[in-house]
Amino acid sequence: MKKIINDPKHVVDESVAGFGLAHADLVRLETDPIHVVRADAPVAGKVGLVSGGGSGHEPLHAGFVGPGMLDAAVPGAVFTSPTPDPILAATKAVDGGKGVLHIVKNYTGDVLNFETAADLAAADDIEVRAVVTNDDVAVKDSLYTAGRRGVGGTVLVEKIAGAAADRGDGLDQVAEIAERVNANARSMGMALTPCIVPHAGEPSFTLAEDEVEIGIGIHGEPGRERIKLEPADAIVDRLITPIIEDLPYASGDRVLLFVNGMGGTPQIELYIAYRRAAEVLAEKGITIERSLVGNYITSLEMQGFSITLLKLDDEMIGLWDAPVHTAALRWGR
Repeated sequence: MKKIINDPKHVVDESVAGFGLAHADLVRLETDPIHVVRADAPVAGKVGLVSGGGSGHEPLHAGFVGPGMLDAAVPGAVFTSPTPDPILAATKAVDGGKGVLHIVKNYTGDVLNFETAADLAAADDIEVRAVVTNDDVAVKDSLYTAGRRGVGGTVLVEKIAGAAADRGDGLDQVAEIAERVNANARSMGMALTPCIVPHAGEPSFTLAEDEVEIGIGIHGEPGRERIKLEPADAIVDRLITPIIEDLPYASGDRVLLFVNGMGGTPQIELYIAYRRAAEVLAEKGITIERSLVGNYITSLEMQGFSITLLKLDDEMIGLWDAPVHTAALRWGR
C-alpha cells in the first residue's frame, strides 16, 4: 500500500485541517466536535443545509460548503458515519432562525445518527427536516443499507436545495424541492479496482485483472454482477439502461447527465463514458439540458465511474444555474 499519509489514525483530522486552511475564505473549521461551516454562518433568515457522512468520498461533503449549496458538512471516519454530537453542533451553527434541512445518504448509520441529532436539536427549539437520498438503482439492500443507497444524486440535491434556500424559500419548500430532486434522480456505478481504506491497509475487495464490478457501492459494496472487462460503450450501456428503465425516463424528457469519477479514473475516460451516454439518450429522444463531469463523490482511489440522470423541470434548471461558490463547485459569482 502506498498512500501520502502520516498516521492512518489521523488521516481525517489532518485532511480536514488542510481543507480548512486551503479554503479559509469559504469555510471555518470547528474541531471539537469536528465539522465544517460556511464562513458567514449562521445566515439570518435563511434555511440552513447540513449534510455529512463517512470520509473518503471527497469532495463530498465539505467541498460543497459555501454560498449556494451547503451551510455545513460533518465528516466521519473513513466510510463511517459521524456521531450525533458533531451533527448537532453543525445544526446549531447554521441555524439562522428558519430551520435546518439535513440531507442524508441512505446508509443505516448515517440515518440513525442524523435522526438522533435532529431529536436533540428539537429539544433546543431548532426545527429540523430530513431528506434521505436513495438514487442507486443497482441493488435494493446492501452491506450498509436497508433500501437503495444514496450516491451521485446527493450532489444534485445539495446544489438545487442549496439554491432554493439561498433565494429565501422556507423549510417546507426547501425540503419539497430536495425530495423532488431525489425522486427524479437515478444512479448506477462500476469499478475496475477496489479502494484501500487507510486504517485497513488492504483492498476492500478483490477483482481479477480482467474483471469489473457492475453496480458497485461507494464503500465497495457488491453490485449486481461481476463480469469480464468490456469496451467503454458496452459498460456505459450496462449502467444507463437500468437507470432509464427505472424511473422510467422517456422520449421528451429533459435531463441533467452527471458522469462521476470514483477517484482514480482520469477525465479522458469519463468523457468517453459521457459521449456514449449522450448517444444513448439521443437515440431515445431524451434531451440533455445540463451536464456535470468529474470527481464529485468518490471512493478513495477506486478506478471506476457512475452515471446519474436527473429528470428536470423549469424550476430545477433555474436552481441548478443559480450562483454557487464552494471549493468543488462554483459558477455565477
